[in-house]
Amino acid sequence: MANSFSGKVVLVTGANSGLGETAVALLLAAGAKVFGTARRPEALAAARLRHPQAHWVLVDVTQASAVQAAVADVVRQAGRLDVLVNNAATFVLGPLDGSGEDMIRSQFEANVYGPIFVTQAALPALKESRGSVLNIGSAAGHKPVPGASIYGATKAALESLTRSWALELAPVGVRVNAIAPGPTETPVFDKLGFPPEGVVAVKASFVKQVPLGRMASTEEVAHWIVALADPGVTWITGQIISVDGGMSLT
Repeated sequence: MANSFSGKVVLVTGANSGLGETAVALLLAAGAKVFGTARRPEALAAARLRHPQAHWVLVDVTQASAVQAAVADVVRQAGRLDVLVNNAATFVLGPLDGSGEDMIRSQFEANVYGPIFVTQAALPALKESRGSVLNIGSAAGHKPVPGASIYGATKAALESLTRSWALELAPVGVRVNAIAPGPTETPVFDKLGFPPEGVVAVKASFVKQVPLGRMASTEEVAHWIVALADPGVTWITGQIISVDGGMSLT
């Protein structure tokens, strides 16, 4: 895929760590002009040091007016937008009877409102380029995960949005797809607030559900972001691609 994105502009949300950061690196290697977002100044500054070839945008995807301004600025700078990767998300574990209002709202705001706001802002430029949207879902969007029902519900909503947008935007030439990763080695697990042994236990509980018997690397998952976003992939839309080591089968 070397240089397959030459002349193309890609916007990746939540690009300062984990899967988003790996996607930025692979898209740059494929020749894209990449804009990555982060919502905290210190995270953005650190990402810029690690990936100086990318262009970095400070924005909270849950804030509609800020998103409109940020995306407009990206298009102004780049002159176009070909691919949007809706990756920014929040993951919090918790049973139903332990899920407070802030925990529920924060996940829906980041995981559902965010992709809606960013896609709305990007749509005029994507229509002009006949580009594509790639949503980053989760196996939890179609597989019950006790203790993560709120997160799973947000990702189920994103799958629904993907399919509906694909039909809605097909007449204007914009493709919309999603990938649904299984458990992946990212810093998100270290942000759950568990002690180290708790993090190990959570990962082990997920691995038990994966036929291939392990967590994915971010490179294994980000490969599919690049593959589906490739400008040469013009005949796929409305698809949810499971990249989960067989987890959806269990």
